[in-house]
Amino acid sequence: MSLLIIGILLFFGIHLLPILGLKPALEQQLGEGPYKGVFALVSLVGFVLMIWGFGTARHELEPMVYDPPSFGRHVAMLLVLLAVIALMAAFHRGRLKLWLQQPMSIGIALWATGHLLANGSLPEVLLFGSFLVFSLLDIVHSTAIGKVPAYVPKPFHDVIAVVGGLVIYGLLLYLHPIIIGVPVV
Repeated sequence: MSLLIIGILLFFGIHLLPILGLKPALEQQLGEGPYKGVFALVSLVGFVLMIWGFGTARHELEPMVYDPPSFGRHVAMLLVLLAVIALMAAFHRGRLKLWLQQPMSIGIALWATGHLLANGSLPEVLLFGSFLVFSLLDIVHSTAIGKVPAYVPKPFHDVIAVVGGLVIYGLLLYLHPIIIGVPVV
């Protein structure tokens, strides 16, 4: 469990630097390249520790924080589908991205919420709860500073985002039991 917590602290701690306004000072002090290198390295180490710690903690007898509702898995499947489409929209210049404004963070929030509705053990609540809190914080911060995409939309990009999202969702349904070891349905 400690690896999971250390991973969460490293990963989200480094991602808080831009939100807290510390990025410009650190970039000036270290230089843009070294800052990006340290950011990437700490993010990667934190992410690996989160995954490793979560995998280890899942196989231990960790307490349940709450019992998920009976409908949790069904709602989770819908939320994850919407999350994947939102994540795909983040990489395309369609109307969907303009409408969502923060599609990456919205996608992560939907993914995390879905997983929290379907799971209630302590490691799951720590992992998915951390992603949910950070994504909501990023949405609020980005909205407050007026960070929104601005471009002329390309309608076909929405089709790519939706179709690509459906394909990736199908792959996730198929690969989830193989990679994660937990069947989705």
